[in-house]
Amino acid sequence: MNNEQIPADEAVPFAGLEALDLPKHVKYHRGKVRDLIPLDHTLLITCSDRVSAFDRVLDVVPDKGELLSRLSSFWFRQTADIIENHLVREVTGRTVLVRHCTPLPVEVVVRGYLSGSAWRDYQAGRPVSGVVLPSGLRMNDRLPEPILTPSTKEQQGGHDRPIGRDELLAAGLVAPQIWEQVERAALSLFERGSAHAAGAGLILVDTKYEFGLLDERLVLIDELHTPDSSRYWYADTYEQLLYAGERQRMLDKEYLRQWLMEHGFRGDGKAPPIPPEIITELSSRYRTAFERLTGTEFRPKATSSEAERTAILSLLDEGV
Repeated sequence: MNNEQIPADEAVPFAGLEALDLPKHVKYHRGKVRDLIPLDHTLLITCSDRVSAFDRVLDVVPDKGELLSRLSSFWFRQTADIIENHLVREVTGRTVLVRHCTPLPVEVVVRGYLSGSAWRDYQAGRPVSGVVLPSGLRMNDRLPEPILTPSTKEQQGGHDRPIGRDELLAAGLVAPQIWEQVERAALSLFERGSAHAAGAGLILVDTKYEFGLLDERLVLIDELHTPDSSRYWYADTYEQLLYAGERQRMLDKEYLRQWLMEHGFRGDGKAPPIPPEIITELSSRYRTAFERLTGTEFRPKATSSEAERTAILSLLDEGV
């Protein structure tokens, strides 16, 4: 276990909007982790405590939704000078009001280190989303420079698949001039995130970005630099563990992915039950990441499901 573990609160995990008993006229879309209520030109996004891995929803983690939602809002404010984002305002600890954008049909991962699925592809002799890396690299090596590796966004239940730049442009998934903006923005965001993480004693290993269009303008959407969408390692032990060939100390969802793979699950078939101690440790890591990156102690704002319901209905009554 991580010796910086923070004891978990007594809070009951929030499974999502279906737990709120909303009026029947309130329609919402359930994603893997987030629930969306579409309004005229905006969306309400509620981040549940559901946790997913390998594109499967597996369990709930106390306070996870609020930690991710507030951390994303923090990062949106930190990077607004790089690219416009969809955030309008925070409604509760786990619910935000955002502008409705048309999502691009691909997501973008920027990688600074050879880890996770990129390492598995490299080890098998395959390019990483069309990028051919130099030979002789070790697992968890820092790459000569960050690389951008897109993947398709499949329907719920399907697995996203890596796709190279040339392939996605040839398929017409994104217009060339828009893709150039995506590449510039993603690499700039990664540079900003890496510098900030370094100041917190962490390494931003890789991260996922999602973009959308609003009146033909490119806008950053979804989440940003959270432990769900990013890998973080402790900087102080990176070199030691790298040369020893040992696993890095992680502050992200990769901890759960590793546990699942060690128990024979990679997204197909029935997932093994996740023990309570794994959930507790994962919650602790999310909290530690939040506190290190924001420089503030995590104090939950989301007090109950009923308070969440009241706040959402109040905003709907305003006709936002």
